[in-house]
Amino acid sequence: MISWKVYRPLQRVMVILFGLLLAVPVRAGEPRLAKSDLFAAGEGGHKLYRIPGIVVTAKGSILAYCEARKHTGLDWDDSEILLRRSTDGGQTWSEPKALPRPAGKLERNPAAVAKKLAREGEITFDNPVAIVARDGAVHFLYCVDYGRCFYLRSDDDGATFSQPVEITRTFEQFRTDFDCRVFATGPAHGIQLKSGRLVVPVWLSTGTGGNAHRPSVVATIGSDDGGRTWQRGEIVANATDPLIDPNETVAVQLADGRVMLNIRSESKQHRRAIGFSPDGLTHWARPVFDEQLKEPICMASLCRLSEQGKSDRNRLLFANPDNLDRGDEKESRGRMQARKNLTVKLSYDEGQTWPVSRVLEPGTSGYSDLAVGRDGTIYCLYERGSTDGKDHFATRSLTLARFNLEWLSDGKDRLAKAEQAEQ
Repeated sequence: MISWKVYRPLQRVMVILFGLLLAVPVRAGEPRLAKSDLFAAGEGGHKLYRIPGIVVTAKGSILAYCEARKHTGLDWDDSEILLRRSTDGGQTWSEPKALPRPAGKLERNPAAVAKKLAREGEITFDNPVAIVARDGAVHFLYCVDYGRCFYLRSDDDGATFSQPVEITRTFEQFRTDFDCRVFATGPAHGIQLKSGRLVVPVWLSTGTGGNAHRPSVVATIGSDDGGRTWQRGEIVANATDPLIDPNETVAVQLADGRVMLNIRSESKQHRRAIGFSPDGLTHWARPVFDEQLKEPICMASLCRLSEQGKSDRNRLLFANPDNLDRGDEKESRGRMQARKNLTVKLSYDEGQTWPVSRVLEPGTSGYSDLAVGRDGTIYCLYERGSTDGKDHFATRSLTLARFNLEWLSDGKDRLAKAEQAEQ
């Protein structure tokens, strides 16, 4: 029998070795997948953590962020934006840190008050969006009570952020075309175009419908001076048939320079909608449904893995709950389906087809965001599980999946160069 004096040091060594085994970076070669929970319901004084976002900085640091909801876990809950940072490929993480809050008094959105969605003395911080710039800056936007928007910036690789600057005026300019009283950025991440322009998808609502988030339309905002000023783009999609209440949207720049939006909606077709613009702000083609991409009515994620010239070929990544089963065997066209079966898809032709598909999480799984590391590692931060085993809104954890192209393609594809793809 091993004595206690010998066993305790041996136990510590075994724990360290086990931790190192789990922390092996996911690199090119053999198919690899690793998962770890970054935010867990009930921890840190918050009931739920939802609405994940993740980016990889120009220097290779990973920033993972979310809404930390304190009491009810619902959209209008008292909340804050939390961020964790990793400088070693997701092996270890800083403790969650709240982003700076705006100075001055913060008041509840009248649209939420009118519908009795807001509780006195509380405030909602929502829809965080980071944009990684090639010059090393990290731009960040979030909203307050779906009625004000603020901009922050980091020049130290996401370690600290500036005090928030209000850019709500940009959203108010939409009222010449649509009387928005409720609005939000993203969520997930924005993009920097090859021209240098920063682009962030946004959704706008009159606040008169369900949860004060409907009816809604989709647009973009952009900055051509490194985040100092922002301008509104054209409305991409209205709230009318066949595209019903388009809202949370993700963006990517295609190899030919166009910007493609991938749009959530509550349409009866239950398919993702796709729209294109030459510059990310104007001249949007009318969105069309993509029959290959199911829409259970949930946020999705989209990013570039590689681009021909920098790598051997073009590759885009897409992820969402690939499911149209409501869970109770009832037909419900245009109504929300069960959020499960989170699936990552791969396109070699800039989103025209998605021939590669692999399930990342077969069980309850909702919102997600994708990013790519400089070594080609793919990161997916997503909502996993339910605190009661039934309600997919009651997210049990925000889980980070780290995997490589070999895992996604079942060993049939690999990157010619392990280099950072453009976000």
